Amino acid sequence: MKRGVRLWLAALVLTTGLAGCGKGGDQDAVETLETGGGDTAVEADVDPGTEESEQEEVLPDGMYRSELTNELIDEALKDQRPIAAMVDNESIALPHYGLSKADVVYEMMNSTMNGRITRFMALFKDYESVEQIGSIRSVRPTNVILSAEWNAILCHDGGPFYIDEYIAEPSTNNFSGTFSRVNNGKPREYTEYICSGDMEANFSNSKVDKEYNSYYEGAHYQFASENNPVDLSGASDAVDAKTVDLPFPHNGSWLDYDEEDQLYYYSEYGKAHVDPGNDNAQLCFKNLLIQSCGFQQYDEHGYMIFNCIGSGGGYYITNGKAIPVTWEKTTMTSPTRYFDAEGNEITLNTGKTYVAFVPVDDWPDLEIE
Repeated sequence: MKRGVRLWLAALVLTTGLAGCGKGGDQDAVETLETGGGDTAVEADVDPGTEESEQEEVLPDGMYRSELTNELIDEALKDQRPIAAMVDNESIALPHYGLSKADVVYEMMNSTMNGRITRFMALFKDYESVEQIGSIRSVRPTNVILSAEWNAILCHDGGPFYIDEYIAEPSTNNFSGTFSRVNNGKPREYTEYICSGDMEANFSNSKVDKEYNSYYEGAHYQFASENNPVDLSGASDAVDAKTVDLPFPHNGSWLDYDEEDQLYYYSEYGKAHVDPGNDNAQLCFKNLLIQSCGFQQYDEHGYMIFNCIGSGGGYYITNGKAIPVTWEKTTMTSPTRYFDAEGNEITLNTGKTYVAFVPVDDWPDLEIE
């Protein structure tokens, strides 16, 4: 890949007391420690001195705007909690199924070993419409915390004992190791997928709330109107962002901007990331949030946790431009908020969002050009 001018941002990381202690295993030994009607338009009052009146959007009958993407989806899903699926990102786990249909995708270091290998956490609002998701693997403490801020149901297959205190939090709901096995010719740890009917079976066999509960703190992102999308080109601190090259040495992920459809297309392991469960569509996003974050390593085997409750720096990227932002998360259930240089909470464009957690010590190697 061509590499351009490096953009450096000093990350502000607030250390929290989330670290634990104990001993685990290396990447291959991870599993040995695991536990098993249409809206009616309403005219706003018009002041005599104003030239325009504002109206509420008239939505198509039976539709509402998703709180994850701002896209129009079935109103019957409005109160349904999303799921947060842990998806393995080792090369042997490819191809991934269903990832191109996720609403929000997180990528972050899963271990300080094995070239700081990353793992995905993919959020799906309309999960029943996706025939196959995965392969599903174990979870880490950071993911448990992040899923809680969406009031999402965490879907995984076990995890090291470091997750136990977070899984025990009343705001956490999870299903672990209760999904389908698919004979794909790979070792067993790469054969678990969320398939059609699996989620309904899990709900039937548990007391987990399918709808948002008291721990839901409301809509996570702020979105701009589709008629007035976010345009970062006018910001004084905006820079070109046609390629985003992430400092993830194991899989070497990057995103390329397509001027025609104004989306960012994801690649890793030297090739486009495609989804055979969606006609080999390449994984792509409208919004990118690149978040610098400190971390604490639990033991010599690579287990770690990001200091995701705290604050720091990062970038918001959309439509070929990037601006520096700061982020803040105050509690386990509170959404992470992002702010521009003036301290205003940013708004996102309608569409899917990719969130990358870049370790603070790797931040100087992030490249945006």
